[in-house]
Formats: sequence, C-alpha cells, structure tokens
Amino acid sequence: MSEKKKPTITEIGNNIDAALGRTKADVVIKNVNLLDTVTGETAITDIAIVGNKIVGTYETDFYEGIKEIDGTGLTAVAGFIDTHVHVESSLITPSEFDRCVLPKGTTTAICDPHEISNVMGEEGLQYFIDSSEATAMDLFVQLSSCVPATNLETSGGSLDAKALLKFKDHTNVIGLAEFMNIGGVLGKDPDVLEKLAAFADGHIDGHNPGILGPALNAMASCGVRNCHESTSAAEAREKLHKGLHVFLREGTAAKNIDALHSELNPFTSPFISICTDDRNPLDIAEEGHLDHIIRKLIAHGHKPAEVYRAASWSAAQQFGLHMDTPKWNKRGLIAPGWQADIVLLSDVDKCEIHSVIKDGAIVDDTTFENLPHVDPVGLDSIHVGTITSDDFVIKGQSGEVDVIGVEAGSIVTKHLKLEMEANKDGIIENDFGQDLLKLAVIERHGVNGNMAKAFVNGFGIKEGAIATSIGHDSHNITVVGASNEDMAVAVNRLKELKGGMVVVKDGVVEGEIALEIAGLMARDKSYEDVKVELEALREAATHLNSSIHEPFMLLAFLPLCVIPSLKLTDFGLVRFDPAGGDEGPVLIQDQRKSTPQPK
Repeated sequence: MSEKKKPTITEIGNNIDAALGRTKADVVIKNVNLLDTVTGETAITDIAIVGNKIVGTYETDFYEGIKEIDGTGLTAVAGFIDTHVHVESSLITPSEFDRCVLPKGTTTAICDPHEISNVMGEEGLQYFIDSSEATAMDLFVQLSSCVPATNLETSGGSLDAKALLKFKDHTNVIGLAEFMNIGGVLGKDPDVLEKLAAFADGHIDGHNPGILGPALNAMASCGVRNCHESTSAAEAREKLHKGLHVFLREGTAAKNIDALHSELNPFTSPFISICTDDRNPLDIAEEGHLDHIIRKLIAHGHKPAEVYRAASWSAAQQFGLHMDTPKWNKRGLIAPGWQADIVLLSDVDKCEIHSVIKDGAIVDDTTFENLPHVDPVGLDSIHVGTITSDDFVIKGQSGEVDVIGVEAGSIVTKHLKLEMEANKDGIIENDFGQDLLKLAVIERHGVNGNMAKAFVNGFGIKEGAIATSIGHDSHNITVVGASNEDMAVAVNRLKELKGGMVVVKDGVVEGEIALEIAGLMARDKSYEDVKVELEALREAATHLNSSIHEPFMLLAFLPLCVIPSLKLTDFGLVRFDPAGGDEGPVLIQDQRKSTPQPK
C-alpha cells in the first residue's frame, strides 16, 4: 500500500489531456459492460486510466491507451472493500493475506489487529502498521480499542488511550476499532471514556451483539458508527433505525448472511456493507472471500447493483474513503477522478472474476514481487508449564451444572443448565450421552498461571482432544476433549510448536499446524501451504467424530465473553445476557488461582 502523494500541476494537466482524448491514457479497458451502482443501469463503455486514477468513462471508440484491455463480454465493478476483518484469523501474515484475497477482488480491507495486540500490545500493533505499508492491496488499520477486551480475562498486552494516540495520524489509520467493552461504556469507565474522547473527531467502529433499546442509544451517542454483530433481521433493522451502518458478516465461524440478507434493499444498501471478520484460508480457497458473500446475496434474490454497491460504494462511504483526503484517494465507484480499483467479471450473478485491476494495473504474480519484507514478531509467546491429565479433573456434586451450548455457524452460545452425576470421589466426568465434554482455558502469557474448566455441549467428540492457542480475544490456550490424557498431550504439543492447533487421539498427535507469530499466524508459509495443513487438520478432527465442520474456529470463540450468552475465560465462567439485563459480561464462577481482594 503506497502512501498518497499530492498530485503535481503536470499530473493534473496530464489527466485533463487524457480525459479529453488529446493524449493516450496509460490503460484503457475497451468495450466493457459497466454496472453503474449509482443508477443500477448497465452500459457498454471504455474506461480510461492514468496512473492509479480513472479519467474517462461512458465513451466508446474514443480513448486510446498505451496498454489496452479487451473488455468484450466482461462487466466492470468497483473493487470490493472488506469493512471489518481480523487478518490474524486467516492464520497467515498480512503479506500472504494480500496474495490470497486481492486476486479475488478484495482491493481494500479495514483490519483490526486486536488479536496480536492482545498478545503483544504496542509491538503487535506496530507490526500491522508496518505490514500495511507493504501490501499491494490497501490495508487500512483501525486501532484496537479494547486491549484487553474486558477485565474478566488475562491478556498479554494492553493499549490505553495514550498508546493508541501514537498511531492516530498514520497514513493508513482510519480510527478506533470495534468497541467491545460495552459494560465499560455504559458504566462510564474512565479509561473507556478517555479512548472515546480521544477519537471523537474520527471514526469509531461498533460491536453490539444483542444490544438494543436505550443501551444501543447510549452506544451510538458515544460516536459508534456501525455494527457487524447482528444475528437477526430485527436486530439489524433497529440498528439501521438508530443510524448505525450494518455490516453483513460471513466468516468461518459466524455466518449471518442467511439471517440478515432480508434487510438489504435499494433503500438500505447505502447503509449496509459486507465483511468477513474471521475467515480462514481453507474457506477462502474453497468458497471465496467477499466474492462468496456477493454470490450468496445475489442467490437470495437481491439485485446485483445493490449488492455490488454494498461491497464497494457503501463501504467506502462508511469510512470516508469515498472522499479525496490528504491520506487516501476516493474509491468505491468507477467514475472519473476515482481510484482505479476495478474487478472484471465474466459472470455478474455468480461473481466469477476474470481479472482484477489495482491502482490501474492488472493483478498477477508480479504484483507481489519486490514488496517490502516485514520481520515477524512474537515468536516466543507460549508461556505455560507442563500440563498433566490431573489438571483437567473437575470436582463437584451431582446436580445442575452450568454448560456452554454451541451451534455450528454461530459464535453466540447458549447458557444451558443440565443435570450431571459426580462419582464416589466427587469427580464429574464427560457425559457422552448428553454430548457434554470438558473445556479448559489456560492462561499462556506467563502472567498468573490461571486455568479454568467447564463443560460444553455441541461438539459431538467421542474421543481425543483438540487444542488451539487462538482464543478470542486474549488468546489463551483453549482445549476441548473426551480424554484428560489427550487434552494434556494436545496442550503440551502446542507449547512445543510455540503456538498453533493440534488434534490428538489415543495419546498420538494426529494433526497439527504451527502458528509461531504470537501463536496466531504461520511464519514463512504461503497461504497455499496453510490451506493444505488445514485440510489435514480438519480431516484429523473428523476422526474424533466431531459434529462441527470447523471445530477449531468455533473453539477459538468460546473464551469471547463479549458475545452472549455463556463463555469460559481463564478467570472462569462468564455470562453475558443483554436480553436479560446484563450491561456487560458478568463472572459467575471465579476459578482464578488467587482472587484479587477489593481495595
């Protein structure tokens, strides 16, 4: 991503000459079908480009280019904009993410690096700032607002308002990332209010799962502009009513398009965009990135113009990227004066991509050559002692137990209360008849050695264990299993790998992937290599009879206590029930090694 430079008088004059046909344009796309997302019309036209800017449209047989592209039979739309993504969840570095999604039409992405920031603080945030300067796509950064996300878990890093302000004026920074600490906002926590005040003159992203009524009014009144956490059409509609821009999300674990698509129409499309949030390279390879979401929306019966508008213009408008500023060019439309980010489609309804043009140049393998290299960070981030099977013993009495209920395609969990039996030694074991398995979260930043345990329903695992160093948002180790012994083997192998994902069966590691960068991303691996390793990992997980297609991604969200309804952090069980009156997460079962005493 190159820094914007103010055009010279000569460059402005060159644009005028090319627009008037006095001189050749650098590139002309000839005889292409342009889908106009302003009027909804289509027309055959030439598109003239000088440098990274479009200088002419709606003219045919008029422009000549130094390079000419035959657009016959193709349709041109503006480059796609991912409005909310955690690149770390792709398990690859930002440079590999660039290679992975730019050829699929995602020319701009707005990322929140709060995963690595929760592990490493400022060093992790700086890594993403540096990486944003080394991509062919435009990778904008929202500064992570909630590090740690809550005060109910142990993180490896922290970012206060003073730390965030150091990065505020960077060319690639737009504003403040998703504000997850809802309890801190509604409770007027001084540190939270300081961050909101510091970024009140800019953009602030929202995160409001199930937050409605006066609480939603309060969040919006603080300057929160959008939300990607709606799970029902009614919830999305209320957010639209209250002026929030709604992002329709389709990630790997959270899939909301089917539930929300009915809210998209010609009236609402300027106020609705699309995002992936958390999507791994296996899903990107098999289904696609934003192109997958576009296909789903059109398959639901939506008009292509409103869908492609949401994927480009509406997204740019939400973040101010539809305006020329000292920091960036306007984007989101194919029109004179706009950035030349163009996707050429061989099939509009199926979003079949023929080619992608970024900054006026065709994207191919050479696009990614000679980009700056950014050194990896966080290569030693797993700080846990040796784990034994005894660590997973759960003592208690027979009776009703709080259980986390999971469901494929959703990161929202249920708060179940199920009957479980303790044995004669006062130990509660897995109950396969009720699909109840042990779940544990182990603090891995070397801060306090916390380890919390609970039961989870919905994984369907009958044997073995799976473990991951990804545990949103503080990224402690999360492990679920049918066997204490296999759970211990899985966690200890994670330590040896310096982070990653592991499948264990009968004491043997059946599948693994190393994620050495902060325990989140693979070091020195292409996205193609990571895809192959994920395929093997998913196959290994099926041998445990898991009923979840992507159990690792779902497992990683079980510590995310800012999402309803019951989660497990290294502190213990946390309830968050906005519909029941909770204004933020509440610790209902404290399992910390030492509970801090009130001051």
